[in-house]
Amino acid sequence: MGVEHYHERKHERTNFQRDYDRLIFSSPFRRLQNKTQVFPLPGSIFVHNRLTHSLEVSCVGRSLGKNISTALIQKHGVGEGVNFSEIDSIVSAACLAHDMGNPPFGHSGERAISAYFADGSGAQFQSRVREEGGRWEDFLHFEGNANAMRLLTHQFKGRREGGFALTYSTLASIVKYPFASTAATKNKFGFFQTEENTFLKIAGELGIPKQSDTQEIYARYPLVYLVEAADDICYQIMDMEDAHKLRLMPKGDVVELFLAFFEGKRLEDVKRTMRMVSDSNEQIAYLRSSIIGLLVDECTQEFLENEELLLAGKYSQPLIEGVGDIARKAYRQCSEVAYSKIYISNEVVDIELAGYHIFGYLLETIIDAMMKPNHSYSKLLLNRVPEQYDVKALTTYGKIQCALDYISGMTDVYALDLYRKITGMSLPAV
Repeated sequence: MGVEHYHERKHERTNFQRDYDRLIFSSPFRRLQNKTQVFPLPGSIFVHNRLTHSLEVSCVGRSLGKNISTALIQKHGVGEGVNFSEIDSIVSAACLAHDMGNPPFGHSGERAISAYFADGSGAQFQSRVREEGGRWEDFLHFEGNANAMRLLTHQFKGRREGGFALTYSTLASIVKYPFASTAATKNKFGFFQTEENTFLKIAGELGIPKQSDTQEIYARYPLVYLVEAADDICYQIMDMEDAHKLRLMPKGDVVELFLAFFEGKRLEDVKRTMRMVSDSNEQIAYLRSSIIGLLVDECTQEFLENEELLLAGKYSQPLIEGVGDIARKAYRQCSEVAYSKIYISNEVVDIELAGYHIFGYLLETIIDAMMKPNHSYSKLLLNRVPEQYDVKALTTYGKIQCALDYISGMTDVYALDLYRKITGMSLPAV
């Protein structure tokens, strides 16, 4: 995307492999190491952050993609214009990028942004945004997935056309919600007003079916389901492992939940192998890897059995919901325990509370400075904003979007540090 008019140079790497490398070496991807996944960033105990989560999801996505490509080649062969062998490269790259638009402080950052425009000081801008032709719902339902599409494709000041210049297939594979914010369901949507034409171009080039005569609502690109499955497989199981390391859940409870994924001879084999080591962390790590292997195989089978529905845009559930009865029941049980014991723990809630307060203050302060750029304090504050962000945007929508570009790209540490400095809580050393 954005390099269509460039002369193609000869490389040993394919375009899809370059997508992966380009993401790995990018600053926004590196910043994920200081963004919360679920638990606070580690002290003496290391738990997952957005970076480690994305790398693991990418590994699982590559396995899913490889399984699918192998099966499709066996079934359909290799014809002209068909390159099944690249599915694993596309999926693994999309998995790397799937969380790059998420703001700091985990999903609480998304909720804090939406709350600021729904119930906070940001609500005052609604009429101005709408009068100027802007889409207010983009802010009211702020979504990390839509923000990832913007981050990857928007030409920020001083940057090249097309953003990361990724392939259409990789970009399409991260759009879990292929519709605008005006059709948002549960605050989920796939692209901002500013990136709508980009998505429509991608959808047209890839032949993604449209599913509404009155709105720009499209079917998911089939590979999205593999990216989503890799994410689903990783986050739920990894959160259990992290909760054990942080002593939020006892070993026995985690082992019981993990063993529930297996039955019969497979269960006995897993138990026997687990007992070969006595270290609790190693035992749980082994169970976790076994579950991932099981779910990869079952999600692969679900995808292949529904190939025609996926291509027609008529498949309507996450692949994880289509796995076998035993695995599906165990996965749902893990989800229930995670929501009842992990996601409401003090450690997680404290991050959410901090995120709301810090985000609200930063948004209000920076947006106010953009609305009043000639004030002395505004000039000082806006000088801190990196030059790639358009602080001189002419519309209210553009000013708010600029503030969101800047704040959503921050790490947890940077956001907290900026908050402390502009409130006077922390001063630079003299």
